[in-house]
Amino acid sequence: MKKYGLLYLLSFLFLLQCKEPEKTSIRENLTDFVNPFIGTDGPGNTYPGATVPYGMVQLSPDIGIPGWDRIAGYFYKDSIISGFSHMHLSGTGAGDLYDILIMPTNSKFSKRIEINNFKPYSSFSHEKESASPGYYSVDLLDYGIKAELTATERTGIHKYTFPKDDSTQIHIDLGYALNWDSPTETHFKVINTTTIEGYRKSSGWAKDQRAYFVIKVSKPFKDYQLFKNDTLTKSPVTGKNTKIILNYSMEEGEEIILKTGLSTATIDGAYQSLEKEAPNFNFEALKNQAKEKWEKQLQKIVITTKDDTKKRIFYTMLYQSMLAPTLLSDHNGNYKGANDSIMNADGFDRYDTFSLWDTYRAAHPLYTILHPTRVSDMVNSMLAHYKETGLLPVWSMQGNETNMMIGYHAVPVIVDAYFKGIKDFDAELAYEACIASATDTSREIDKYMQLGYVPIDEQHEDWSVSKTLEYAYGDWCIAQFAKALGKTEDYNTFLNRSENWRNVYDSKSTFMRPKSNNGLFLKDFIPKDYSPYFCESNAWQYFWSVQHNIEGLVTTVGGKENFDKKLDAMFTLDPLPEDKLPIFSTGMIGQYAHGNEPSHHVAYLYNYIDKPWKTQKLIREILETQYKNEPNGHCGNEDCGQMSSWYIFSALGFYPVNPAQGVYAFGSPIVDKATLNLENGKTFTVQTIDNSSENKYIQEITLNNKVIERSYITHTEIMQGGKLIFTMGNTPNKNTKRSMAATSKMYQ
Repeated sequence: MKKYGLLYLLSFLFLLQCKEPEKTSIRENLTDFVNPFIGTDGPGNTYPGATVPYGMVQLSPDIGIPGWDRIAGYFYKDSIISGFSHMHLSGTGAGDLYDILIMPTNSKFSKRIEINNFKPYSSFSHEKESASPGYYSVDLLDYGIKAELTATERTGIHKYTFPKDDSTQIHIDLGYALNWDSPTETHFKVINTTTIEGYRKSSGWAKDQRAYFVIKVSKPFKDYQLFKNDTLTKSPVTGKNTKIILNYSMEEGEEIILKTGLSTATIDGAYQSLEKEAPNFNFEALKNQAKEKWEKQLQKIVITTKDDTKKRIFYTMLYQSMLAPTLLSDHNGNYKGANDSIMNADGFDRYDTFSLWDTYRAAHPLYTILHPTRVSDMVNSMLAHYKETGLLPVWSMQGNETNMMIGYHAVPVIVDAYFKGIKDFDAELAYEACIASATDTSREIDKYMQLGYVPIDEQHEDWSVSKTLEYAYGDWCIAQFAKALGKTEDYNTFLNRSENWRNVYDSKSTFMRPKSNNGLFLKDFIPKDYSPYFCESNAWQYFWSVQHNIEGLVTTVGGKENFDKKLDAMFTLDPLPEDKLPIFSTGMIGQYAHGNEPSHHVAYLYNYIDKPWKTQKLIREILETQYKNEPNGHCGNEDCGQMSSWYIFSALGFYPVNPAQGVYAFGSPIVDKATLNLENGKTFTVQTIDNSSENKYIQEITLNNKVIERSYITHTEIMQGGKLIFTMGNTPNKNTKRSMAATSKMYQ
């Protein structure tokens, strides 16, 4: 029996060893679903190059030819590349940056063309080009050179693989400028055969830009030629237009790694960028680090969908939502301030590139969910701008105020952060800054305070109606801030000011209408015309910009039925062939223009008149027709994260109609499941049942297993974690009104 017992024991142990191992969950690489080429064709104005989330460096190819289509330096339909510069704007209409252009060449090709100012260039093919988060590569076909790019927060890293050629060169051009940008002073100093330092100061949209740099190369150059205004000179050199050419003899397949550290403050800061972020020439390691930084951020939302295309669009939009704002400060906190002095950010990272007229609507509310720690730094950056200039930023970049666009939309960003518990900033200073910006005498705020509206002016971009509406919204935000801080008199003042939208409402036309100093409405008013009185919009598109008092707007037009008819007309009044549509009027559904921001909340407004199924139908239409997984995948400028953030919110099934209220109106989710991994350690899950392209209508909503009869969810509910389930169907559910009434209260 002992012998048989031993056999049984051995057999049992053998079976244990042969048992199938437990399956372990493998994390899906979400970076694989990002397509950085979305928006590089058409009106998107995005760039495909290498960067990290919110990084200072955007190392990307430049076509080298000016024009609206090449605002971001690159246009998918083009066929040449003139080099790789280190700074770019994502999806804007502003032709600026393109600092420090680098281009490798050799003796295989020497043709020059006037259209790119006779700079070196090469043809390229999209078949020999690729991009992914933190990485870009392209074959420069005329030279036989393979170029690869990656980045850290403050450094750009180039890897060039060369053919055999004794006349190989690397051109570093500080005089290169495109569109609005122009150098004012540039400087080179050759330290040794592997190190060059200098700076490029320029003026453009941002008037005083400073890019200090240190460049190190992995292979010493044989010699160099240094030019000032195309005349040979010696190191060091200072001038408006300088460039240096590094000369090499290269063997077949030999590589050079070139890395550029940047600072907006000093050359010493640029050295720190290199030492702390790219201390070696291990390109693959730095590339993998960039990828992991993106992976960490993308993993904050893990979605499930049977539609691979939608998944690629979703993660590209999530990626593009994190291309701005951009880092401005060095490792020691120094940065070029908006007062043109070297300032120091003590205890926070200083950011800039605040496209606030665009991004206050959805991008910044998205950051409060996904990146609350970074939001604290952004608010402190806005307060630093206030201490430097006496006002909050309007549209700031590279330590400058451009004063582009309208409103004082740093206010809703700050107020929203405060009420959402992101309070690692001085609330009293923030309140002081909000009051200062709302009582300044510039940008016609003085007339607004005097008359209760901004009157018609003869200047080119008067934007009077739009300014009135945007100022009124900011005033509502200040009123809520004042109330929370116990400042009752200010609360009453700004709450009254928030109703100034009524002063431009014309009951005869039922539109917001331009008004003169004497209180008379503009004659010969056609609502669908694009006029100087509406900011990049017409009267149809700006009518709805009373996000803080939709209930009041409904009452003003005569109740829910009239409001319903006006909304229906908005989405069905198609432009006529003879109508002149401006460049920003894109993504049209009737008079709705998804390609421009004032329209972005409008499809959600049916929720406020108890017809949520109309919102659901339209949101699904916009999601499925205005975003594509192709270069021409944006219907308008991406605008520093706003267009992409709209998609992220709407794909999840909710959206901040009033961006500073902490309430999100329901739409029509397109994901099967999404898990939000929040910074506080909790998870919030969105799930859909019976979801499909046909099943776009919500039948039932449960939150944490309880049916909810309302058309919104609150920020608090999301951040507490839990599970939101949408049951979908192919017909509207008109049996439940899902009221939005409670949204008149501040922060649920």
